Amino acid sequence: MRFSSILCRCYCHSDFFSANSRISQYARLGDIEHARRVFDEMPRKSVVSWNSIIAGYFQNYRPKEARHLFDRMPERNTASWNGMISGYVKNGMISEARRFFDMMPERNIVSWTSMVRGYVNEGTISEAESLFQRMTEKNVVSWTVMLGGLIQDCRIDDARRLFDEMPEKDVVARTSMISGYCQVGRMDEARVLFDEMPRRNVISWTTMVSGYAQNLQVDIARKLFEVMPEKNEVSWTAMLTGYTQCGRIEEASEIFKAMPEKSVTACNAMILGFGQNGKIVEARQVFDQMEEKDDGSWSAMIKGYERNGFELEALDTFASMQRIEVRANYPSFISVLTVCASLAVLDHGRQVHADVVKSQFDSDVFVASALVTMYVKCGDLVRAKRVFDRFTSKDVVMWNSMITGYAQHGLGEEALGIFYEMNFSGMKPDDVTLVGVLSACSYTGRIKEGTELFKSMISDYMIEPKAEHYACMVDLLGRAGHVHEAMDLIKKMPVEADAVVWGALLGACRTHMNLELAEVAAKKLLQLEPKNAGPYILLSNIYASRGRWEDVAELRKVMRVRRVSKSPGCSWIEVEKKVHMFTGGDGVAHPEHEMIIGMLERLGGLIREAGYCPDGSFVLHDVDEEQKVHSLGYHSEKLAVAFGILKLPEGVPIRIMKNLRVCGDCHSAIKLIAKVTGREIILRDANRFHHFQGGSCSCKDYW
Repeated sequence: MRFSSILCRCYCHSDFFSANSRISQYARLGDIEHARRVFDEMPRKSVVSWNSIIAGYFQNYRPKEARHLFDRMPERNTASWNGMISGYVKNGMISEARRFFDMMPERNIVSWTSMVRGYVNEGTISEAESLFQRMTEKNVVSWTVMLGGLIQDCRIDDARRLFDEMPEKDVVARTSMISGYCQVGRMDEARVLFDEMPRRNVISWTTMVSGYAQNLQVDIARKLFEVMPEKNEVSWTAMLTGYTQCGRIEEASEIFKAMPEKSVTACNAMILGFGQNGKIVEARQVFDQMEEKDDGSWSAMIKGYERNGFELEALDTFASMQRIEVRANYPSFISVLTVCASLAVLDHGRQVHADVVKSQFDSDVFVASALVTMYVKCGDLVRAKRVFDRFTSKDVVMWNSMITGYAQHGLGEEALGIFYEMNFSGMKPDDVTLVGVLSACSYTGRIKEGTELFKSMISDYMIEPKAEHYACMVDLLGRAGHVHEAMDLIKKMPVEADAVVWGALLGACRTHMNLELAEVAAKKLLQLEPKNAGPYILLSNIYASRGRWEDVAELRKVMRVRRVSKSPGCSWIEVEKKVHMFTGGDGVAHPEHEMIIGMLERLGGLIREAGYCPDGSFVLHDVDEEQKVHSLGYHSEKLAVAFGILKLPEGVPIRIMKNLRVCGDCHSAIKLIAKVTGREIILRDANRFHHFQGGSCSCKDYW
């Protein structure tokens, strides 16, 4: 009988063990309902069984059910209380964890350490430190958790003092201290600790290699990497990332090829590295060869395209990612919004905004700023302002985006209104803010307000004027025809005038046909930027308007000798989420060029009846008037406008983007096109926005 009873107890113990094991296993797999069924079907439950199911609920982020079960427990041990503290900590409920800690009838070292770890995880290091100092008994884990907290708080010297007080230092504690030194760039101290280690593991070696790599000491990192007794995926990736951050892409590529296994993380790092160094074809090859891709892979590829000017490819890649239902992450949203802003593709931008909201990234200040910028650059100020107004915790970037947006649209009063609202809110303006406000004054001829703001920069805002602020003032004075005052300001500048300053003066000289100062400005520009075609073109414009074709020819000869090439005029328009590109000429590159030319000819007849007269001064060739008219008629922005009228229904604004400044003849023509067709045409050129409607432009011809 006694033997039978003992055997029964053994079987019962085996059943308990098996059931408890299955509860933990199901919970780990996320099947908490199945785990609960096993628990409920147990004829007898031990404290371990109760602890296991409670831990399972916490593991599946269901703290309410865990608490309900804890309250029903017939008996509890210290492990039960510790499980509640640990569970609340893992669920980020530090106040609840502390409440249980304070209620505990008896605490052990695990209880104290869990609570300290909870405060460290929450970033409240002072609370962790206070609790740690009250601990009567500490083990190496307790010391290491507190050490990590001080390092996390960037209190490296305090961390070192704690490290020196530790009665025993295992490999984890030593590695943590090395990592702390590496994080703040104190590599010599990190290396001394590393060299003093009685025993090192692969994590210690990798931490030291990563430290050197992150601090751009890749040659030392490589020497250490070569003598590592064992390398893991992190070691290889750290070395790879170090080379990419230093721009040494060939060595990064060698490391990548030598890797025994190319993890997703390593491939992502290589894609980013190639993208950062302009090797977008190589980046795509790595991307295409990956058997598995995560959201970081797609994000890296999109970022590479965006960074290197392949905007359409970035949009296509983002669309492909969505088609296979890979959820876009934070960096990919930032990249694609930047692309939408650059291309001024509003339909794409709206769709991305919807995806941002679905993914709940719209509460992030950087994403919100990117949305404001995107809408501003797409010419939709109403939606930009809506996003701006809904976001309560605005940073200076968001304020600047709105101010600059209004400035670029020629809405000086609105820009100044946002600026004063910014001051009233307590947000301190920065350099960029003042550039935006001064630009707004410049674009709208507000000489008095602009001059007063410029003079008060130091006294009111503690901002020392820089070259870009002087450039705004030169532009402000020059646009208003005060080119000699602008020149005087340049002479009095305490900083050296840069190309932007001289470019502003040259642009003003082009507008007001001041050949004498134009030649001075152009000469300075050609010294500063000998390969920039802009000064040649502007000066050529002035010479051409005066009929000085010999001087135009001489400038063109200089350009050929110096191998300076003019960027071709290019305009584009988005129709049904597809971007259509146009370059100057007859539009033959577009598959529907015959229809476009037909529409242009019809529009040409209508605007001539409305008083349009081609301005041949914008043609830089000594040719007859008929050829000039033909050349002007096929500028890229006119082709894009004609296509927009053909494809977009009435009532829908026609939004055009141009890579260069719109020419004066096109500006006059598009005003009349808007009038005779009754369409709203929004043109964003390299400088600003032009809203054409009813025969007039928002710039009031002050551009």
